[in-house]
Amino acid sequence: MKAVVLLNIAVSGVLMLGMGSVAIAGAPIPVKQDPPSYPADAARRGLEGFVEVEFVIGADGKVGSVNVLKAQPPRVFEREAVRAVKGWTFQPSSDGETRVKRRIDFKL
Repeated sequence: MKAVVLLNIAVSGVLMLGMGSVAIAGAPIPVKQDPPSYPADAARRGLEGFVEVEFVIGADGKVGSVNVLKAQPPRVFEREAVRAVKGWTFQPSSDGETRVKRRIDFKL
């Protein structure tokens, strides 16, 4: 299994920000990466934070398991971050599975 660290993604309250892309040799190429929704309760309370996730991209380009490594504040943004990552897809790879770490920032 190949390990890769990719760039951060920022999520803004109402307007979802797009992601820039940087070519990294052997890095998975995103096909669909919709940003997570901003939790309504967190927006009302003015909370910002981040979630660090690790996930596996199968050879077919689909995301398999997703694990939360760290979240700040705890139990606020994790559900939306995991839900979004599970919907991401990447170009299929002949390299087999790839383990990826990503930090998702939630900013108002």
